[in-house]
Amino acid sequence: MIKPSIAELTKGNFNRYELVIGAAKCARRVTDEYVEQRARADRMIANRETEKSLASLIDGEYRDQKAVKIAITRLAEGRYRMYRPGELTEAEAPETAEEE
Repeated sequence: MIKPSIAELTKGNFNRYELVIGAAKCARRVTDEYVEQRARADRMIANRETEKSLASLIDGEYRDQKAVKIAITRLAEGRYRMYRPGELTEAEAPETAEEE
């Protein structure tokens, strides 16, 4: 079971369904970040810019954990935030915010 608990993640503001949707969107972002790092590392190796291995060029967090685990950890830490449509004003919304 992934810690923290559902109650700790939702803080009474969201239901389980909303938590699943939010965690999935966060996991998608984590996967995109991994893909970017992997592509950058592949280019460096192909261009012979480094002698390091592929694994050493990718952040350990992405290498060693599943995307969902990373997403839940980031939600718990407050690095990612869940919100409902219309909850944020345009000035408060992050640049890469997706509509929920």
